[in-house]
Amino acid sequence: MHCELIVPGLFAEPSGSRAPALELLLARGRSASSESRSPEAWLQHAFGLEEEALPAGALTLVADGREAGEHCWGRADPVHLRLMRDRLVVVPAAAFALSSEEAQALVDALNGHFAERLSLTPLEPGRWCARLERHLAFNAVAPLEAAGRDADLAQRIGGEAGKRWASLLNEAQMLLHAHPVNLAREARGEPTVNSLWLWGVGAAPRVPASRWQSVCADDPIALGLARLAGARHRRLPAHADTWLETAPEEGRHLVLLDALRAPLALGHSAGYGESITALESHWFAPLLAALRGGRVGMVTVQVPDCAGASFETIRGDLRRFWRRPRALEKYA
Repeated sequence: MHCELIVPGLFAEPSGSRAPALELLLARGRSASSESRSPEAWLQHAFGLEEEALPAGALTLVADGREAGEHCWGRADPVHLRLMRDRLVVVPAAAFALSSEEAQALVDALNGHFAERLSLTPLEPGRWCARLERHLAFNAVAPLEAAGRDADLAQRIGGEAGKRWASLLNEAQMLLHAHPVNLAREARGEPTVNSLWLWGVGAAPRVPASRWQSVCADDPIALGLARLAGARHRRLPAHADTWLETAPEEGRHLVLLDALRAPLALGHSAGYGESITALESHWFAPLLAALRGGRVGMVTVQVPDCAGASFETIRGDLRRFWRRPRALEKYA
């Protein structure tokens, strides 16, 4: 079995946390590099999509077991735009708690207002999909990528598509501002959902057959791609031992470990270090043990947003004792 781990944000900042099993895998394995990519761009390239923009909305819908049909979909995630002197910065839903009841109430109000012009589906409190009446040809980054950035710069859309979305967004923002859910959140001192973040627009793509037998992730884009590519797909379990119990003994398997992404984007240094410690305990140490015991034949660690770094380790590589482990920040 070849276990391929995708770990965005792994070398992004010093954490003070040591991860002996991971450090050993990196030190003893064969390293390579390519171009730096966001996790979304890495998945798009890895699954052989040639579209300019990754249709995240349609893929999120597909990951939930729904049919996207021929419609144009986008992700229209709830965000808070925070006023900072003379500019607005993006605060993604990952930075605040939003209940399912609150999300559904906001979506019901928006759908009732826009009718067929904009139809929203809240698959999770912080992940909303929008069916659009026509294609809006633009490419915006995911909300986590835009966290803390100027809202105008992070989602700048030109041409007629930009004018149409700006008009819809202005209406949505006015409705959200006066909604009882937001009035209650404001009274409690919580961030309001005062805007939508549209990204990943397009129809469901045609995805070539996957080179992986299975894909395991919490990210719906990865799961949607796997479903369309005909690969087995499931949500990420808490522990590698659970994954190993059901994973086939042969073939190539993709596991997306993106727990570092939110604390990194939101500037939560303590949470970033805690997430590395958890990944070491729950994933890297068990997989190193499985490699030593022969249950796994190869472990690859991919860090797409750090010069496309990758580290490929087989059991025999572990005998290269002269290659001494080093702290994760040394790889930045």
